[in-house]
Amino acid sequence: MNKNQIHNQQRVLFQGDSITDGNRGRDADPNHIMGHGYAFWIAAELGHAMAPTQPEFLNRGISGNRITDLQARWNEDTLQLQPDIISILIGVNDILMSIMKPGGFDKIAYENVYRHLLQHTQSELPEVQWILCEPFILRGGHTDADWGGWQAAAADCAAVVRRLAKEFNAVFVPLQDVFDDACAVAPASYWIWDGIHPTTAGHGLLAKRWLEVVQNSPARIG
Repeated sequence: MNKNQIHNQQRVLFQGDSITDGNRGRDADPNHIMGHGYAFWIAAELGHAMAPTQPEFLNRGISGNRITDLQARWNEDTLQLQPDIISILIGVNDILMSIMKPGGFDKIAYENVYRHLLQHTQSELPEVQWILCEPFILRGGHTDADWGGWQAAAADCAAVVRRLAKEFNAVFVPLQDVFDDACAVAPASYWIWDGIHPTTAGHGLLAKRWLEVVQNSPARIG
């Protein structure tokens, strides 16, 4: 049965890096296809709640990806899938791979490639709805060596995503604040074990914020 055989069925695509990937399966096994992170959590919650319309959830996150990696595989892993809604969480690897280099994180290059992806997709899928998620970090592991540099780069990265969300009328999902606030309840390592990758509790926190924002927006599923 294809998506058009179910009235109002929505196809929701999650794109990003290892946080989205969640060690997802690479075959059609529905027990593993969404991985074990926030994308699985969201698909489980909404798949159950919206069962009468049977929304379809796809995960194409790939560990280690930067915005240029998304660009390189965008046709196959996004456009050809014909999603109705695209949720993107990308940026932490762009910071990781550049923060120790002269000049540090290149926010201009990041923004230019990200904007091109959005523009190209809208020309191919004019009805698509966007959910742009804010990259986030906490102190520990990768970020300990230059915490000030990481904070500045993460703020620049987040500002780009917020600006693009406004420009493309996308839903912006703020995430840094929810992780910062959570550190008043439990230490940073409880939520993000290495400064970058969420724990199980961290993925739960991410999914909860995503659901709160998206399900109270024009891009709501169902």
